[in-house]
Amino acid sequence: MREKAKSPPHKIELNLREIGQLFNTMDPAPFPEKDLDSDAEEFILNWVGEFPLNEPVSLVVHLAELPAENPQAVVEQGVHHYFAYRARLNRMELRRLLSDGQKSLLIGLAFLSVCLIASRAIGGDGSATFRSIARESLTIAGWVAMWRPMQIYLYDWWPVRRRGQLYRKLARMRVDVRQKI
Repeated sequence: MREKAKSPPHKIELNLREIGQLFNTMDPAPFPEKDLDSDAEEFILNWVGEFPLNEPVSLVVHLAELPAENPQAVVEQGVHHYFAYRARLNRMELRRLLSDGQKSLLIGLAFLSVCLIASRAIGGDGSATFRSIARESLTIAGWVAMWRPMQIYLYDWWPVRRRGQLYRKLARMRVDVRQKI
Protein backbone atom coordinates (compact mmCIF):
# COMPACT_ATOMS: atom_id res chain seq x y z
CA MET A 1 0.00 0.00 0.00
CA ARG A 2 1.45 3.37 -1.03
CA GLU A 3 1.45 6.22 1.40
CA LYS A 4 0.35 9.61 0.22
CA ALA A 5 3.30 11.95 -0.21
CA LYS A 6 3.36 14.62 2.45
CA SER A 7 2.71 18.00 0.87
CA PRO A 8 4.70 21.03 1.95
CA PRO A 9 2.85 23.40 4.27
CA HIS A 10 0.92 26.31 2.85
CA LYS A 11 2.74 29.54 3.69
CA ILE A 12 1.14 32.54 5.28
CA GLU A 13 3.54 35.46 4.95
CA LEU A 14 3.54 38.67 6.97
CA ASN A 15 5.71 41.64 6.06
CA LEU A 16 6.43 43.88 9.05
CA ARG A 17 8.83 46.69 9.86
CA GLU A 18 9.50 45.44 13.37
CA ILE A 19 8.40 42.69 15.74
CA GLY A 20 6.13 44.99 17.77
CA GLN A 21 3.69 45.25 14.85
CA LEU A 22 2.73 41.62 15.34
CA PHE A 23 1.53 42.15 18.90
CA ASN A 24 -1.19 44.28 20.49
CA THR A 25 0.55 47.36 21.88
CA MET A 26 -2.21 47.91 24.46
CA ASP A 27 -1.57 44.51 26.11
CA PRO A 28 0.76 44.99 29.11
CA ALA A 29 1.86 41.32 29.19
CA PRO A 30 5.44 40.38 28.28
CA PHE A 31 6.04 39.51 24.60
CA PRO A 32 5.41 35.76 24.49
CA GLU A 33 2.11 36.23 26.35
CA LYS A 34 0.85 39.31 24.51
CA ASP A 35 -2.22 39.20 22.34
CA LEU A 36 -1.63 39.40 18.63
CA ASP A 37 -2.52 42.62 16.88
CA SER A 38 -6.14 42.32 15.66
CA ASP A 39 -5.16 43.06 12.05
CA ALA A 40 -2.43 40.40 12.14
CA GLU A 41 -4.83 37.87 13.68
CA GLU A 42 -7.50 38.59 11.08
CA PHE A 43 -4.96 38.31 8.26
CA ILE A 44 -3.69 34.95 9.53
CA LEU A 45 -7.20 33.57 10.13
CA ASN A 46 -8.42 34.66 6.70
CA TRP A 47 -5.48 32.98 5.01
CA VAL A 48 -5.62 29.74 6.98
CA GLY A 49 -9.36 29.55 6.26
CA GLU A 50 -8.51 29.36 2.55
CA PHE A 51 -6.65 26.06 2.97
CA PRO A 52 -8.11 22.63 3.76
CA LEU A 53 -8.18 21.97 7.49
CA ASN A 54 -6.14 18.77 7.23
CA GLU A 55 -3.26 20.38 5.31
CA PRO A 56 -0.35 21.95 7.21
CA VAL A 57 0.34 25.68 7.26
CA SER A 58 3.34 27.71 8.30
CA LEU A 59 3.74 31.36 9.16
CA VAL A 60 6.68 33.29 7.79
CA VAL A 61 7.23 36.69 9.39
CA HIS A 62 9.46 38.95 7.31
CA LEU A 63 10.97 41.77 9.37
CA ALA A 64 12.58 44.83 7.82
CA GLU A 65 14.53 45.40 11.03
CA LEU A 66 15.80 42.38 12.93
CA PRO A 67 16.43 43.10 16.61
CA ALA A 68 19.83 42.42 18.18
CA GLU A 69 18.52 39.22 19.78
CA ASN A 70 17.10 36.50 17.54
CA PRO A 71 13.29 37.04 17.58
CA GLN A 72 12.46 33.49 16.43
CA ALA A 73 11.63 32.08 19.87
CA VAL A 74 9.66 35.14 21.02
CA VAL A 75 7.53 35.26 17.87
CA GLU A 76 6.96 31.51 17.77
CA GLN A 77 6.03 31.33 21.46
CA GLY A 78 3.82 34.41 21.15
CA VAL A 79 1.90 33.07 18.15
CA HIS A 80 1.49 29.58 19.64
CA HIS A 81 0.50 30.97 23.04
CA TYR A 82 -2.09 33.33 21.55
CA PHE A 83 -3.80 30.74 19.36
CA ALA A 84 -3.77 28.12 22.14
CA TYR A 85 -5.45 30.71 24.37
CA ARG A 86 -8.04 31.43 21.65
CA ALA A 87 -8.65 27.66 21.30
CA ARG A 88 -9.35 27.42 25.06
CA LEU A 89 -11.79 30.35 24.85
CA ASN A 90 -13.42 28.72 21.85
CA ARG A 91 -13.92 25.43 23.75
CA MET A 92 -15.61 27.39 26.54
CA GLU A 93 -17.80 29.21 23.99
CA LEU A 94 -18.85 25.90 22.39
CA ARG A 95 -19.66 24.35 25.78
CA ARG A 96 -21.68 27.44 26.72
CA LEU A 97 -23.56 27.34 23.39
CA LEU A 98 -24.41 23.65 23.78
CA SER A 99 -25.47 24.25 27.39
CA ASP A 100 -27.74 27.08 26.22
CA GLY A 101 -29.10 24.70 23.59
CA GLN A 102 -29.84 22.09 26.22
CA LYS A 103 -31.65 24.60 28.44
CA SER A 104 -33.54 26.00 25.44
CA LEU A 105 -34.52 22.49 24.39
CA LEU A 106 -35.90 21.64 27.84
CA ILE A 107 -37.84 24.92 28.01
CA GLY A 108 -39.05 24.51 24.43
CA LEU A 109 -40.21 20.92 24.98
CA ALA A 110 -42.03 21.90 28.17
CA PHE A 111 -43.73 24.82 26.43
CA LEU A 112 -44.58 22.69 23.38
CA SER A 113 -46.11 20.04 25.65
CA VAL A 114 -48.24 22.62 27.47
CA CYS A 115 -49.36 24.12 24.15
CA LEU A 116 -50.29 20.72 22.69
CA ILE A 117 -52.15 19.70 25.85
CA ALA A 118 -54.02 23.03 25.86
CA SER A 119 -54.79 22.59 22.16
CA ARG A 120 -56.30 19.16 22.82
CA ALA A 121 -58.22 20.52 25.82
CA ILE A 122 -59.89 23.15 23.62
CA GLY A 123 -61.22 20.24 21.60
CA GLY A 124 -64.20 20.81 19.40
CA ASP A 125 -65.24 19.32 16.12
CA GLY A 126 -63.42 21.86 13.98
CA SER A 127 -66.53 23.79 12.92
CA ALA A 128 -66.12 26.53 15.53
CA THR A 129 -63.81 29.13 13.99
CA PHE A 130 -62.54 30.55 17.30
CA ARG A 131 -61.71 27.08 18.66
CA SER A 132 -59.99 26.11 15.45
CA ILE A 133 -57.87 29.28 15.43
CA ALA A 134 -57.00 28.85 19.12
CA ARG A 135 -55.94 25.20 18.59
CA GLU A 136 -53.77 26.05 15.57
CA SER A 137 -52.28 29.09 17.32
CA LEU A 138 -51.26 27.02 20.34
CA THR A 139 -49.71 24.35 18.12
CA ILE A 140 -47.76 26.95 16.14
CA ALA A 141 -46.65 28.77 19.31
CA GLY A 142 -45.37 25.49 20.76
CA TRP A 143 -43.33 24.71 17.67
CA VAL A 144 -41.99 28.26 17.46
CA ALA A 145 -40.63 27.76 20.98
CA MET A 146 -38.51 24.94 19.53
CA TRP A 147 -36.89 27.29 17.00
CA ARG A 148 -33.88 28.35 19.10
CA PRO A 149 -32.81 24.91 20.33
CA MET A 150 -33.14 23.52 16.81
CA GLN A 151 -31.09 26.41 15.44
CA ILE A 152 -28.35 25.80 17.99
CA TYR A 153 -28.20 22.03 17.47
CA LEU A 154 -28.55 22.10 13.69
CA TYR A 155 -26.58 25.20 12.66
CA ASP A 156 -24.97 27.44 15.29
CA TRP A 157 -22.36 25.08 16.68
CA TRP A 158 -20.66 24.26 13.34
CA PRO A 159 -18.91 27.62 12.80
CA VAL A 160 -17.79 27.73 16.43
CA ARG A 161 -16.31 24.23 16.13
CA ARG A 162 -14.59 25.08 12.84
CA ARG A 163 -13.04 28.23 14.33
CA GLY A 164 -11.74 26.12 17.24
CA GLN A 165 -10.15 23.68 14.81
CA LEU A 166 -8.43 26.60 13.06
CA TYR A 167 -7.14 27.95 16.39
CA ARG A 168 -5.75 24.54 17.38
CA LYS A 169 -4.07 24.20 13.99
CA LEU A 170 -2.53 27.68 14.31
CA ALA A 171 -1.32 26.92 17.84
CA ARG A 172 0.85 24.13 16.38
CA MET A 173 1.95 25.63 13.06
CA ARG A 174 5.56 26.22 12.18
CA VAL A 175 6.64 29.85 12.58
CA ASP A 176 9.72 31.30 10.91
CA VAL A 177 11.16 34.78 11.29
CA ARG A 178 13.28 36.12 8.45
CA GLN A 179 14.81 39.42 7.49
CA LYS A 180 12.98 41.09 4.63
CA ILE A 181 15.16 41.38 1.60
